[in-house]
Amino acid sequence: MKKKIKIKINGKIIKIDEKTKLSDLVKNLKVPLKKVAIELNKEIVDKKNLNKMYLKVNDKIEIVHFIGGG
Repeated sequence: MKKKIKIKINGKIIKIDEKTKLSDLVKNLKVPLKKVAIELNKEIVDKKNLNKMYLKVNDKIEIVHFIGGG
């Protein structure tokens, strides 16, 4: 059985499997990568690196959607 860890996404605490990649989380949440910015622990993430980043206990993720208009 995989160990679960707690992380926070947009202010909401969720439990995920330990050793989850940020890319897997984004896929599971069905986030449209072209329309969002992703911040991990107050740093903007380069989307090319999502597959190399493993989430850790108490990581804080903010996913911000771009909204067109003007």
